[in-house]
Amino acid sequence: MPTLFSFTPEEILETIRMVQVENLDIRTITLGISLRDCATGSLKETCRRVYDKITSRAEKLVAAGEEVATAYGIPIVNKRIAVTPIAQVGEPSGESDLTPLARTLDRAAAAVGVNFIGGFSALVHKGFTKGDRAIFNSLPEALATTERVCASINVATTRAGMNMDAIAELGQLIKETAQLTADRGGIGCAKLVTFCNAPEDNPFMAGAFHGPGEPECVLNVGISGPGVVLAAVRQHPEADLGKLATIIKNTAFKVTRMGELVGREVSARLGVPFGIVDLSLAPTNALGDSVAEILEAIGLERCGAHGTTAALALLNDAVKKGGAMASSYVGGLSGAFIPVSEDNGMIRAVESGALSLAKLEAMTAVCSVGLDMFAIPGDTPADIIAAIIADEAAIGMMNNKTTAVRVIPVPGKRPGEMVEFGGLLGRAPVMEVNNFNPAAMIRRGGRIPAPLQALGN
Repeated sequence: MPTLFSFTPEEILETIRMVQVENLDIRTITLGISLRDCATGSLKETCRRVYDKITSRAEKLVAAGEEVATAYGIPIVNKRIAVTPIAQVGEPSGESDLTPLARTLDRAAAAVGVNFIGGFSALVHKGFTKGDRAIFNSLPEALATTERVCASINVATTRAGMNMDAIAELGQLIKETAQLTADRGGIGCAKLVTFCNAPEDNPFMAGAFHGPGEPECVLNVGISGPGVVLAAVRQHPEADLGKLATIIKNTAFKVTRMGELVGREVSARLGVPFGIVDLSLAPTNALGDSVAEILEAIGLERCGAHGTTAALALLNDAVKKGGAMASSYVGGLSGAFIPVSEDNGMIRAVESGALSLAKLEAMTAVCSVGLDMFAIPGDTPADIIAAIIADEAAIGMMNNKTTAVRVIPVPGKRPGEMVEFGGLLGRAPVMEVNNFNPAAMIRRGGRIPAPLQALGN
């Protein structure tokens, strides 16, 4: 009798080819851990409880991931942890600086062998609590003095509108973080994501956190697969766009089914519930593992040309449709990632002048994540950084979708220069920003009201 995850011999051979030739992997397994029961009136005691809980719950995470990867022959690239937004964990302490909690997270992540831990986070779309304020007070120092800690701030939702006070302040904090990590190209900013409509179960860094609606402990999976989709598109140069969408759907189905199989096996070995599969296409700097190259294979001379937004819409929708058929529990961001620094095709498109910041923003209207891992000149004013965040949050708020910004103002760099981050974070050409001044609007502050949804045009 066939099982839920039965495979034919032909499908097994196809999967082997995908792994060996087309860079197929499980991009991340992320263990979500609730830290709500660690909150106390003493920050020192809270830190002790946080460290003990993370190291006990996640002590087998890396080993379980490696065992399953070996057993199935499918690489699991990253094993990571997401925790309850630290604003909520640290608030009962009454402290205004939560940097000690960030350092505790860093030590715990190192102890269990993961490279990133997400959740130094605050949800401020309607305003600040004392814990949220403490996160803002701590952000630059926490990001500059830790290696593995990732932070995220949710500044807007479709139901609440946009907190422009928080957005204005983040412009300043991003500048300060860049200065504190200037000797490393401003890399502290690569660990900070500003969200609109942040999902609670996102397994991808830097924006992962364990949301208020999540269980005590859960395993979420993020699949990858740009190289597999690229190979499928290149095999059909004469297919019309409708047929091409079907080809991508079929490919996404196979990749997602593999992701759910691996995720369920790891969660069983850890004795925690399986959460969701995130259907995102996540590029890397490996040869052929590029979302931009998929768009070019669809028929564009270069990513960023007119038609790019339409091609990305086709790709994103087809991946979601195919993935949704393969898994009962889909969540997270589930869309094509378009980070500049982590995608060789995106880097080439910026260097050749085909892809501007304005076009990149337009592309985010039809895919997840938003403006991701892009570098701008280090002397960009904080008000312009805040305005970039506001524009991107507005796209998410008005279209009832997740959007985000991960921007790196690189100290000392000018447009056209290259900054090297190394490892998974890659390298990025510094992009030119529109320098006309938005300061008067940003300094008005307040909250932009939630949109009217009944008149959807």
